[in-house]
Amino acid sequence: MAVDAVLGMLRCPVCAAALQRDGGTVGCPAGHRFDLARQGHLNLLRSAPPANADTAEMVAARLRFLDAGHYRPILDAVAGGIDPRTRTWVEPGAGPAWYLSRLLEAHPAAHGLAGDVSVAAARRAARAHPRIGAVVFDTWREWPVADASADLVLAIFAPRNVTEFARVLRPGGQVIVVTPNPDHLAELRAGYGLLDVPGDKSDRLADALADDFDADGRVEVRAELALSATEVGDLIAMGPNAFHRQGDPDVTPARTTLSVTVSCWRRGPVG
Repeated sequence: MAVDAVLGMLRCPVCAAALQRDGGTVGCPAGHRFDLARQGHLNLLRSAPPANADTAEMVAARLRFLDAGHYRPILDAVAGGIDPRTRTWVEPGAGPAWYLSRLLEAHPAAHGLAGDVSVAAARRAARAHPRIGAVVFDTWREWPVADASADLVLAIFAPRNVTEFARVLRPGGQVIVVTPNPDHLAELRAGYGLLDVPGDKSDRLADALADDFDADGRVEVRAELALSATEVGDLIAMGPNAFHRQGDPDVTPARTTLSVTVSCWRRGPVG
């Protein structure tokens, strides 16, 4: 199982001890045991997923939309920021690991831990790439990842748990964050009543990272997207907006703005 490739990065969610594989389970010396799912992922959540965890339908919509290539400029911008010396990667809020699996293709010596609170997403992530280990955990809480075990953290449209970024990264490690700008998908947000993007999102991120990280570059990614009605429906259905609409939206083909910031940061010295 690909989980074996990332076991050295994991720690017990109960006592923080190192984890080891024992047949169909993973456990620590204190006796805490966690079953490996037959689909290949490891569930370290220790509770039922929250009500807003991505469903199988949301995951399928995300994969259809991303496979259509509209967010390829984002993937390319993230790829351009990755230090080729990195080997151990963590993507919290990875979903089905669409970005992570493609980024790993250009880094054959690297392996990635795809973390998500959604079991449905972890199932898909577990088979996205042979060098991805998929783990279910809550990205807003303390991660079951060992201190200073990662060279790179990717946060692509995902929760930004800055405390955990700093804890799991080695000194000099990278974090790359994709943040939507206020005009991202503005036409669709206006037409379908979608969730707003706060205007100070990038500023708040910089303030949160300032104590432990140094800015290491940023790229603005902008494009006009021409979407079919099916793609508009998938874009609405693949994320948090799916929980904020009643029934299936009556969608039509549309043009909309892709506008995000890809920012790179370096972990400073510890202590």
